[in-house]
Amino acid sequence: MNALTGATIFVIQTLISLYLTIVLLRFVLQLVKANFYNPLCQFAVRATQPLLKPIRRIVPSVFGLDTSSLLLAIVIQALLMAFVLMMTYGTIGDIPHLLMWSIIGITSLLLKIFWVAMIIMVIVSWIAPGSHNPAAELAYQISEPILAPFRRIIPNLGGMDISPIFAFIAIQVLQSYVMPALAAYAGMPQELWRLI
Repeated sequence: MNALTGATIFVIQTLISLYLTIVLLRFVLQLVKANFYNPLCQFAVRATQPLLKPIRRIVPSVFGLDTSSLLLAIVIQALLMAFVLMMTYGTIGDIPHLLMWSIIGITSLLLKIFWVAMIIMVIVSWIAPGSHNPAAELAYQISEPILAPFRRIIPNLGGMDISPIFAFIAIQVLQSYVMPALAAYAGMPQELWRLI
């Protein structure tokens, strides 16, 4: 792969990954029942609406999950992986493997979204507790469903909430050990590992 091909892959991968994150954030926002009047939520809705509107006519929500956003995220991830494979090997591979690799990639990106939301929540709780910043409120709304099970298990230590520590450990174990094992088991090429 020459430098121009590498640069092309990098630019397209970065732009598509950014949009993919917004689409997946839209799925997460509905999953955690976030406040859609938040300006950041409004941005995610406006950015994804052109592609989601036609899909919503065909794909209904299932059990309250925004399946159209999830389906769009899987399709975008599959197209990105197909593009990287085409630029690297001259072939896109087979559809079942692309779909399996896309689901692994989407799961990894979901873990990253929860990780970043918890980091923001922890930092804001230290430097500006009780902040009503839209980003802080959104980070809290995304993090709370992940932290709630840990808070039920871990006792309160005199006003010190250590549940984020255990949530970070759980996400890190999934991200560092489970996701690479799944990718290896699914036969994901090394070039696609950068995408997850």
